[in-house]
Amino acid sequence: MQIPVGIVTISDRAFRGLYPDRSGPALRQAAEACGWQTLAQTVVPDDIPEIQRAIRAQLAAGCRLILTTGGTGVALRDVTPEAVRELAARELPGFGELMRRESQRLTPHGILSRCLAVVIERVLVICLPGNPAGAVECLGFVAPAIPHCLELLAESKDAD
Repeated sequence: MQIPVGIVTISDRAFRGLYPDRSGPALRQAAEACGWQTLAQTVVPDDIPEIQRAIRAQLAAGCRLILTTGGTGVALRDVTPEAVRELAARELPGFGELMRRESQRLTPHGILSRCLAVVIERVLVICLPGNPAGAVECLGFVAPAIPHCLELLAESKDAD
């Protein structure tokens, strides 16, 4: 299934150019390895309005899957889940549960993750860790469910 993807890297330091964004490109490579097409990619600071603006822009660009990376930890500037939940029509808790469970098998710090997935309009938004390896691993844990989820969301449009 060809899926149009948007990627939002959330990092104050990458946004300011203090270091390069590694998570966004790693996710792009992983998404394209699944046969999906990246339509949009951006870097924003850890700021709720900026995160929401980036997601809205990717919705408008026609993305059906939006992957965020960063801002899912417990630091005070980690606000991605809060920003995304404000836009969500519904949360899909199984995605976050699976990502945390599988992450804990790799590191005891996996329990600190606030990864989640939500539906905004008919788009699936998945919030992944900021660490490049962690982001790709977590995407791999949930990737098998993504095409079916998007098919169900598309069918719900037909029922309107």
